[in-house]
Amino acid sequence: MALVLMTMAGFWALGAVMRVPSRMRWVMIGFLYLAVVLAHLILPPGTGLRVATGNSAAPWLVLGGLAALGLTYGRGLAWLRARHSAKTTPPPSATPPTRFRPAELDRYARHIMLREIGGPGQRALKDARVLVIGAGGLGAPVLLYLAGAGVGTIGVIDGDVVDNSNLQRQVIHSDASIGMAKVFSAAQTMRALNPFIAVECYNRRLEPNMAAALFADYDLIMDGSDNFATRYLVNRTAVACGKPLISAAITQWEGQISLYDPARGGPCYQCLFPQEPAPGTVPTCAEAGVAAPLPGVIGAMMALEAVKHLTQAGQGLRGRLMLYDGLYSESRMIRTTARADCPACHGQGHAPENRPAPDTAV
Repeated sequence: MALVLMTMAGFWALGAVMRVPSRMRWVMIGFLYLAVVLAHLILPPGTGLRVATGNSAAPWLVLGGLAALGLTYGRGLAWLRARHSAKTTPPPSATPPTRFRPAELDRYARHIMLREIGGPGQRALKDARVLVIGAGGLGAPVLLYLAGAGVGTIGVIDGDVVDNSNLQRQVIHSDASIGMAKVFSAAQTMRALNPFIAVECYNRRLEPNMAAALFADYDLIMDGSDNFATRYLVNRTAVACGKPLISAAITQWEGQISLYDPARGGPCYQCLFPQEPAPGTVPTCAEAGVAAPLPGVIGAMMALEAVKHLTQAGQGLRGRLMLYDGLYSESRMIRTTARADCPACHGQGHAPENRPAPDTAV
């Protein structure tokens, strides 16, 4: 019997040296054990093999029973410990917040010093997901300042490529980017500015069949598109998804901006501009021209409104439309309310019809 036990120990030691998994070593020992027990049950008494292994199966059956009992006890104890641990240990957060790196704390120090933003506000920016429609005149400064401010995830959708005529005002692109998709050119500049953010690129035009699914992934929508069809689509989708929308437009020397958020008491874009202008009645930038710094002025205002909205700082432009005249350095504010007959939001913001100024074009 001692010889068999020594053989089993030899199998275990040899397996350890050869790095055989413990499960396989137990299997080898188990086969040897079964062979010994079967020899005692099959061979007649007095056979040399039976004599060499104890001459009786009883000690081996007792040994096997004790081993099985010990294994069962060990497995049961491990199960009880695991069950107790599962009951007493709280489940980890699904999305544990990532800590600010030292370089980030230094980068955002001027934000953190502002009492209206502080650490919690910068944390909110880092956790935020913002979608920007358009990487052109308005989108360029918006994207740059959102990246610089530390907005954690920035999505950008645009189906155009960089053209030489864009570079007069679309400062996120460079001469080397001519011919490149605007979303990739913009992402390249944003990542170079701030490597601590994530940029998600959608190199296509916004279409009705995919807008709702796209908007659902973001906390705030920012519209810098250059055509009315897209603006009305963005507004309808934002209303349907309950997402706040910061939208702006520019032409020549003038611009306008507002926060449209009927889910939280404000009007939507279509409350102010019920009908899309007839084709040709509002000239585009290509037709009417635009002063180079104007998109930067209005786009920076959009980014500032986004930072205020995400950090809950100050008073935003919900329920107010800001008009800016760069030629005469004048601005004015118009109070806005929801329209009960609005086909997009059905007046869910608040009270009766208002009559805003006409829209402008990018």
